[in-house]
Amino acid sequence: MAEKTRYSDAELEEFKAIILEKLELAQKDYEALKASLTNMDGNDISDTSPTFKVLEEGATTMTKEEAGRLAQRQMKFIQHLQSALIRIENKTYGICRETGKLIPKERLRVVPHATLCIDAKKQGVK
Repeated sequence: MAEKTRYSDAELEEFKAIILEKLELAQKDYEALKASLTNMDGNDISDTSPTFKVLEEGATTMTKEEAGRLAQRQMKFIQHLQSALIRIENKTYGICRETGKLIPKERLRVVPHATLCIDAKKQGVK
């Protein structure tokens, strides 16, 4: 029997459902991070605390910087998921970009935006 070169439409639909679920959660997380950056959540004490509390201001700045980094990382994750949806539409989803072989379903269920099989990933880490 010939080696499978792509996932079936039914399998692609299964992966699409997984990706859409992760995408929805990721977008909610991103919106929460964005809200914390712009103080839209209203839980900040900046309007009530005296400005001479330098340590608190420093902690607030660090918290906002960390939230900014997390928001950037979350946006990158969202973009990877959206790219995976495009690959599903193109029927190229699940094909390792290095080896051209199918990425195992188990890996794609855990990391649905993966573009490398484990072997190719390990070779690139060296």
